[in-house]
Amino acid sequence: MSTAMIYLDGLSVLGPGLPDWGTAAACLRGERPFVAAELALPAVLALPATERRRVGTAVKLAMATGFAAVADAAADAAQLVNVFSSTGGDCDNCHNLLEVLASDERLISPTRFHNSVHNAPAGYWGIATGCTAASTSLCAYDATFAAALIETATQVLASGQAAVLIAFDTAYPEPLYRQRPIPYPMGVGMVLSPQRTAASKAALQLAFTRDEANVMADAGLEGLRQTIPAARSLPLLQLLASGQPGRVVLEYLDDCQLAVTVSA
Repeated sequence: MSTAMIYLDGLSVLGPGLPDWGTAAACLRGERPFVAAELALPAVLALPATERRRVGTAVKLAMATGFAAVADAAADAAQLVNVFSSTGGDCDNCHNLLEVLASDERLISPTRFHNSVHNAPAGYWGIATGCTAASTSLCAYDATFAAALIETATQVLASGQAAVLIAFDTAYPEPLYRQRPIPYPMGVGMVLSPQRTAASKAALQLAFTRDEANVMADAGLEGLRQTIPAARSLPLLQLLASGQPGRVVLEYLDDCQLAVTVSA
């Protein structure tokens, strides 16, 4: 079974050594070496000052990823259906909450509590953009990117409206890092449309398959793909960076992968 065609209007990448899509595309095409480096995230200036002070790495990463994809599509964020996906959400905040609960005080900050819910970035997105369109927040462990792409495509085809996919992951501090070792924060954003537009860069068609998932030839990029759920997108991003049509298989479930066919 495969979906109808959907169109990629906007694309963004923020990750270690991949500060923007242009740099990432050059690395993925082999035009420059990939070297992992810490990611500097901007303040979320679209948020009011009070909210801006309360947000951590997860919200900053999600907002920067989403805004870059929307800008690339020359779209209006206030009008876009949005899908947020993250394997762990705000990992720093989770760590801090558990530290408090393990202490004698056990008094939880209201700000930390409301930032702990999985759809907190979607809430901040609504505040920052004024968007009242449908919003979904999901996680699916290592399958989180593929699940988000399926969900976004479903939303686009069912509603007939464009949507933005914002997939992001951050790292847990120790000791949770030993249980879930994600080494770097990374975000991938896509604006998908049900019709071809002036901004469309490629057409995508999704299908389920039992074929093996694609891997990256570059050892550094393959390390990202294996350890960051959002980086499971890298084979698709590499195909898009090439500007060529083709087909890639992304990791999804144990016995079912996600094939993405890209047309010019």
